[in-house]
Amino acid sequence: MADAGRAPRRWSAAELIGMLTDGGSFTAWDDDLVPGDPLGFTDVRPYTERLADARRDAPATEAVVTGVGRLGGRHVVLVVGEFGFLAGTQGVVVGERVTRAFDRAAARGLPVVGLPTSGGTRMQEGALAFVQMLKIAAAVAAFRRSGNRYLAWLRNPTTGGVLASWGSLAHVTWAQPGALIGLTGPRVIAALEGSALPEHVQRAEHLYHHGVVDGVVPADELRSRLVRALDAVGPPSRALGAHGYIEPADPVPGPPADAGTAGSDAWAAVTASRRGDRPGLPALLDAATGDRVLLHGDGAGGRDDGCVTAVCTWRGTPVVVVGHDRPPGEQGAAVGAAGYRAAHRAMGVADELGLPIVTVVDTRGAAATAAAESGGIAAEIARCMAAMSAVDVPSVAVLLGEGSGGGAIAWLAADRVVAAGRAWLAPIAPEGASAILHRSTDRAADLARTQAIDVDSLQWLGLVDEIVAEVDGWITAIADAVADQLRMLVAQPREERLAARQDRLRSVGTSADRGS
Repeated sequence: MADAGRAPRRWSAAELIGMLTDGGSFTAWDDDLVPGDPLGFTDVRPYTERLADARRDAPATEAVVTGVGRLGGRHVVLVVGEFGFLAGTQGVVVGERVTRAFDRAAARGLPVVGLPTSGGTRMQEGALAFVQMLKIAAAVAAFRRSGNRYLAWLRNPTTGGVLASWGSLAHVTWAQPGALIGLTGPRVIAALEGSALPEHVQRAEHLYHHGVVDGVVPADELRSRLVRALDAVGPPSRALGAHGYIEPADPVPGPPADAGTAGSDAWAAVTASRRGDRPGLPALLDAATGDRVLLHGDGAGGRDDGCVTAVCTWRGTPVVVVGHDRPPGEQGAAVGAAGYRAAHRAMGVADELGLPIVTVVDTRGAAATAAAESGGIAAEIARCMAAMSAVDVPSVAVLLGEGSGGGAIAWLAADRVVAAGRAWLAPIAPEGASAILHRSTDRAADLARTQAIDVDSLQWLGLVDEIVAEVDGWITAIADAVADQLRMLVAQPREERLAARQDRLRSVGTSADRGS
């Protein structure tokens, strides 16, 4: 572990690449793919000014560097976080660079070595940045399904959307000694929960003790450990080129100019979604389903009352339901690691039984507790996204109310998404975004209105397919909409449906030219 009172060292991406690769063998990819200002965002400074400073001062052109090089004579693809660029935050271009790297690696049959470090999702790109988690998780899942190998070394710090996507989906995951690793950063937890977690809970050694990472590896041993691990796992188990890869056109397309400004009032939606008398999962299930067979817990000794999993019929169609069960009179559920393990289990049951999946999202955010972090909640969220992106059966997600953080996006890698008119989806609750950008929660309403989190904006971004207005009988209308979507998906040819899902996830948040 790092010396007491001394923060673990931070290396630039270039320094790490030089330490690990055979001299002069690294070729970078997509350095010319750079971030813009898709939302016209300003907090205490315009985002364009922050980007200009980062481009001038940072050691890289974005918060991740990707490319191919040799490691002990073996060609590998490297995906390396760059904390020096806006604290390593994950935005639209980071998502595109990471996704392209895994696509290219799959096409070439090359292993990937991931070296993430990040402060989380880039607040200045709001929901566009957030949905990159879906795209990345789908790309990593497809890479792994093609028989390729992925090793990761989590650096100090690795948090938020990076940890809950490509940081947690490797076959073998090591961590830097003393590294801060957690779904939610300590400052945000303190701002939202009123007190911080014990400092050791989000450290590499504690997570190794709890089985969240596979080892704590010093930097000076990393190269030799990677060489041995790559020798041990062997070459890809399937034919090269099985994944297929078409070089995408540059630049990454963005949302329309009015995204996040012409939609519904996002703060009004946030307020409405938190009303104590708002119908939740039980009301929707009563409106939509008949007999239910509950799946109790994660099958491994863990359960979370905030997560309901069941086999039932949805207007006559047998389905598996996974949903956030908001406590009566309270905000959306805050589900822990066991709840997301239970969801992952239910997705597997659905796939094996050939039953469609319906997920229902209504959460104020994943549980920010010592138990949740010790249980590997970020990894469980990542596994849910990866699993849902890969299931063979049809899937419909319902954005019913609050959609805050990784706990919400975990269940949205679906074929189709139906949203209530006053639902919303954000990388973190607006109060948390305010705490990050303004060091107080006072600007929450302003940030909600500028981060493209309302359902109209989410439809522009290609995530939401159908919006149900919240008028009399709206819960029944959502049940009907889901039933209609299920019927269409079940009737669709399997290969066509699976290809459409991958295309959808590959382009979410990067192309808004979809119509309604």
